[in-house]
Amino acid sequence: MTSQLHERYRSEVVPALQKQFEYANPNQIPRISKIVVNIGLGEALTNAKSLDAALGDLTTITGQKPIVTKAKRSIAQFRVRTGNSIGAKVTLRGPRMWDFLERMTMLALPRIRDFRGVPGRSFDGRGNYTMGLREQLAFPEIDYDKVDRLRGLEISIVTTAKTDEESRKLLELLGMPFAS
Repeated sequence: MTSQLHERYRSEVVPALQKQFEYANPNQIPRISKIVVNIGLGEALTNAKSLDAALGDLTTITGQKPIVTKAKRSIAQFRVRTGNSIGAKVTLRGPRMWDFLERMTMLALPRIRDFRGVPGRSFDGRGNYTMGLREQLAFPEIDYDKVDRLRGLEISIVTTAKTDEESRKLLELLGMPFAS
């Protein structure tokens, strides 16, 4: 079963992109290859329960079990040793990716307080888009009463687009609310 967003991508977005950028080959048309959702946990060094809570939140939001990320090298000023657990991430592909993107653009982003659109300058130059959310409560799956602490999320949308302009147009057509 495919999501409505994926169907819209096939029926509306692909022809619109092909018309605007005049692609000769259908494989040149930009598409979303993966979405990476990441939580950095500096407090996990002192509070081990915070890692479990963050893993639970990330599992609830994405529907997939997160990977615990470890420190690659020691940094004395931050009291970090090599191998310490300092975050969690989930890489979404396929139907889960489309479902997450649809829920994020249609449900989570409009729920953010004083929301005026996502920043349009967060592209990396190669067609990938990264945005941060200040709190995980934007997603309706998270129960407010069970949250021990507000945590920020970083969401990276990786596309096959060659330029930021192509990637921005792809995300706009998929319903990403960019600030004007």
